[in-house]
Amino acid sequence: MFWKTFSKIVFFAGLILTATGLISPPIALLGGLLYGFTLAHPYVKESRTVSKFLLQASVVALGFGMNLHQVWRAGRSGFVYTAAGIGITMLFGILLGQMIAVRRKVSFLITVGTAICGGSAIAAVAPITNATDEEIAVSLGTVFVLNSVALLLFPPVGYALHMSQSQFGLWAALAIHDTSSVVGAAAKYGNEALAIGTTVKLARALWILPVALVTAYKMKSINKARRMRSDGSIDPETERKTEVQIPWFILFFCLAAFANTYLPNFAPAYPVLSRLGKIGLTVTLYLIGSGLSRATLKQVGARPLVQGVLLWAIVAIASLLAIKSGLIAI
Repeated sequence: MFWKTFSKIVFFAGLILTATGLISPPIALLGGLLYGFTLAHPYVKESRTVSKFLLQASVVALGFGMNLHQVWRAGRSGFVYTAAGIGITMLFGILLGQMIAVRRKVSFLITVGTAICGGSAIAAVAPITNATDEEIAVSLGTVFVLNSVALLLFPPVGYALHMSQSQFGLWAALAIHDTSSVVGAAAKYGNEALAIGTTVKLARALWILPVALVTAYKMKSINKARRMRSDGSIDPETERKTEVQIPWFILFFCLAAFANTYLPNFAPAYPVLSRLGKIGLTVTLYLIGSGLSRATLKQVGARPLVQGVLLWAIVAIASLLAIKSGLIAI
């Protein structure tokens, strides 16, 4: 009883501290990880639900600090290498999964998460593949572990290689899985890196929709067989599982950026909303970190983690070399 009460007190103390805006996103994530590894989380399911909503709401709020012209330039200039990068990453990821003998669905989810935007991409594609809760948890666990490493590792590497703000922001967007971790790493590097990293990552996240649609097409025959009842009718419950989850928050981010660019009458409110977005992302990282535990790491297992690490290393190193050589740039 004592430890349960103590765990709740520590959890809410950390939550309040991260909500003050006094600590950085990496510290928030580290604090969450320390909590998750040492104490029993009293609100695991609730934290996951809140973190998912808060991430999307925070990204929308960050839109009020962005200029729409900048968002458009990032998406337009990065279209070709983003499409090529996603395609190559998907190919390498699937091949690696086969070589290491990772379960097919887990391998595919890890690959999609690495290629596009981590947990959001996995959440969008998982229902289409009819992945089980265990398969989703293993995939998300792998991505979250690598997100934690990237958030702490990328800024020191950027400084060591004397990367410019624009170079680091682009690298973070291309090589870090989740939007929240991209923002956390880029925010620590500088404001310009934050702006570029966020816009490129959000433009990259738009690829969730076409990838999800292609996945749905590939799964069509399998899903049709599973949905079909013996009398030839379609089971509405399994029909629901094949619906594509569209990341609508990206649209609202663009609307917020549109307001910041073209509606100057509300200009005093935009910095406040943008600041709230950054605080929201800090809280999100704390919640994500606190939701990971030793049991989660054990559940991830060796093979999916090896696949995730190798694929992530390939993407990170290849994108870094391409940026440093000037092959891709913003």
